[in-house]
Amino acid sequence: MRIAMAQINTTLSDFKYNSKRILEDCHKAIEFGADLIIFPECALFGYPPMDLLERDSLVQKQNKALEKLVKKLPSQIDVLLGAVTNNKKSGKKYLNSAVLISKNKIAKIFSKELLPTYDVFDEHRHFEFSQIKNNIIKYKNKSILVLICEDIWAWKDLNPFQHEKNPLLDLNKKIDLSIVLNASPYSLNKSHIRKQVAKKVTQKLKAPLLYINMCGAQDELIFDGGSFALNSKGKVTSQSLFFQEDLKFINLKKIDRKFTTPPALEPNEELRQALVLGLKDFVNKIGLQKVHFGLSGGIDSALVACLAVDALGPNKVCALALPGPHSSQLSFRLAQKLAKNLNIEFHKVDFNQSYKSLVADYEKTFGRKKFGLMHENLQARLRGDILMAYSNLNHSLLLNTSNKSELAVGYSTLYGDLCGGLSPIGDLTKGQVVELCQHYNVDHELIPNKIITRPPSAELRPNQKDSDSLPDYKNLDRSVEKLVVKQKPATTKTDRKVLELMYKSEFKRWQAPPILRVSQHAFGRGRRMPIAHKGLD
Repeated sequence: MRIAMAQINTTLSDFKYNSKRILEDCHKAIEFGADLIIFPECALFGYPPMDLLERDSLVQKQNKALEKLVKKLPSQIDVLLGAVTNNKKSGKKYLNSAVLISKNKIAKIFSKELLPTYDVFDEHRHFEFSQIKNNIIKYKNKSILVLICEDIWAWKDLNPFQHEKNPLLDLNKKIDLSIVLNASPYSLNKSHIRKQVAKKVTQKLKAPLLYINMCGAQDELIFDGGSFALNSKGKVTSQSLFFQEDLKFINLKKIDRKFTTPPALEPNEELRQALVLGLKDFVNKIGLQKVHFGLSGGIDSALVACLAVDALGPNKVCALALPGPHSSQLSFRLAQKLAKNLNIEFHKVDFNQSYKSLVADYEKTFGRKKFGLMHENLQARLRGDILMAYSNLNHSLLLNTSNKSELAVGYSTLYGDLCGGLSPIGDLTKGQVVELCQHYNVDHELIPNKIITRPPSAELRPNQKDSDSLPDYKNLDRSVEKLVVKQKPATTKTDRKVLELMYKSEFKRWQAPPILRVSQHAFGRGRRMPIAHKGLD
């Protein structure tokens, strides 16, 4: 038996496009003599469907698209693809399913048992659980078990979000092959963990396993692909590409052959590719053609500039320098030099006169005020106004340039530097931002080194430094990783300070742009903290 693993990038609820991609890979697979082709979880609907499933008409539209696809698929190959299906029994309306199509008919439907309801997942909100014991089929004299993503994750020693029961432990039938359809979001080191989990399945069932993962991005989530095959001993015998579509072929008779695993991506390069894919797909899937941002001469906006160029090309990227009353000439020169290095559109918008006028108007009513936080935030909000005006004028997406360390402690101005349609680096600590900028400079000085080495500053008051208001970034990063990602208790002075600031600034993060998720626990969809509470510990 020859099986094709089709790692495709689908668009949520774009049934016409998703059907087209499925058909394209089916025809390619026939050329290579495949008997069966497998697509990822929810390949037809897209993942995660979230509350789009409240719209029954949309599910009906997917069902009609599936009917059309079944008729159009070439009869020379069988197809296994992920889709939303109707639940005909009691419970929630829908099932998260894998549909087997053979000779232009639906031969069998397999549905997911374990529905993740933690972190970024909320599947039990709309899906009913099934039972994997019903997901075994005899296919070309082989007993094949079809599983969907979370179905293989109930191992107590590998999944911190443990399920009460591991349904795989109750399977007593002989299995010749496991097939797992996935829409598994990316985070650092996730590929290694997936292989550990899959190896547990091969050890339990004593059978090879094919792991097909989605590629692409949807809102905050990035799907890195990296589909693979394991033989019955849990050894990798095939590996698909990461962060791009791929089509791999597995010959079951030769699945035990020796395979040289390609070298793993260097961590910073892996992170770069993940963010580039997330940014590219977000812009393309919402239908915009251009992005822009404030280029301050600082390290955060420099990194966003590089990622934007990698994702979209320099001709679709615009940077705005926005010097105010406390901006240095050095900042402008560094921003200008980086823009030139990247060959992107660059404009200077000086808002000093607007700032003076606004302060004067305010003081006419409330009297003269000593320079303070109000004056700092007025500058930040004027920058936000200019950047949003550019969005309106040019139908361009504003990229936010905040990092995770700053977001954690609320070191940002609401409706100022916090505005934007997407936050590409909002899940990177300051240390990760520095490392990624250094990675961009490995071969040559793309980012002026002075941007990387100079002390960070918002430049909203004379001689301002981030260190005036924040703990040392190394300590801050350590506390953010500990409190947010690992969800550990606060034990140090910095931990307790960060926790206090984090609770006080939660209202800002509720209003922040979507953040590209690259850690195991990020701000955004997977973190649901209240604003009003007395929970400081």
